[in-house]
Amino acid sequence: MSALRGIAEFIGRWFTLLVLAGAAVGLLLPGITASAAPAIPLLLGVIMFGMGLTLRPGDFSVVLRHPRAVLVGLLAQYVVMPLLGWGIGAALGLSATLLVGMVLVGSSPGGTASNVVVYLARGDVALSVAMTSFSTLLAPLLTPLLVLGLAGSALPVDAVGVFLSIVKIVLVPVVAGIGTRWLAPRAVERALPLLPLVSVLGIVVTVAAVVGSNARTVLSAGLLVLLAVVLHNACGMALGYFAAKAVGLTEAARRAVSVEVGMQNSGLAASLATVHFTPLAALPAAVFSVWHNLSGATVASFWSRRPASRSDDSEVASS
Repeated sequence: MSALRGIAEFIGRWFTLLVLAGAAVGLLLPGITASAAPAIPLLLGVIMFGMGLTLRPGDFSVVLRHPRAVLVGLLAQYVVMPLLGWGIGAALGLSATLLVGMVLVGSSPGGTASNVVVYLARGDVALSVAMTSFSTLLAPLLTPLLVLGLAGSALPVDAVGVFLSIVKIVLVPVVAGIGTRWLAPRAVERALPLLPLVSVLGIVVTVAAVVGSNARTVLSAGLLVLLAVVLHNACGMALGYFAAKAVGLTEAARRAVSVEVGMQNSGLAASLATVHFTPLAALPAAVFSVWHNLSGATVASFWSRRPASRSDDSEVASS
């Protein structure tokens, strides 16, 4: 837990400011930052490898102990957020390209910083880690199908290509990270303190590259995209919380589900948009990356002052 506390302090102090700085650099130096766009899949692969290094078999045991909590969270993740992304984008009259970007964000797994936010919010960290892990492992199958089903009428969607991309930049690195920790646990333990820095730098460069590639659009339509992203994130968190409450999960578990549903892996969405569509389709993901860290910090600050049970034996009313 001390390592998690250190990560929480680091991200809490610098993450949002660094992401905002990356967006600012993208606007000020669009020519330079846009040239980094082809490296986004590689950056995300490195981040996912780091995520795999942090995982241990015990992180998955919560599924066996409390399957209903994990199932509710995953259903909310892959039902609420994709539908919200499509509905909000359509309601605001976003272009077909931006609508695809909203659906991509909604169809992505949980964000890499969500576990830290849940910890700060006094939520159920074990449930949060399990949801992030399983939503990431399910992404190669579910994300392409959701994007094809919801956005296929707006733009052509290469579902097979999206599937292969997620396998290469998410599934393979995560599994490689898990395997590396199993083969060389001592070396990995020594490297763990460096992983937050690597993740933060990767996300900052991704945001700068996407914003730089769409600098003119950010200045002309940025407020509308920001509104869409704020609504998407806020509604996702609220619906995730009340879905967990409706099935009798405890307050700590509700907070975990709320954060996991609302905070998406926007880096993955940006990477898929850049590779399979256009840089413009990655704009909602870039804005989401900035916003959900601001909202996550706000929610964590609010809940941190309100105790909630995190007992393993009381995460759910009955499993």
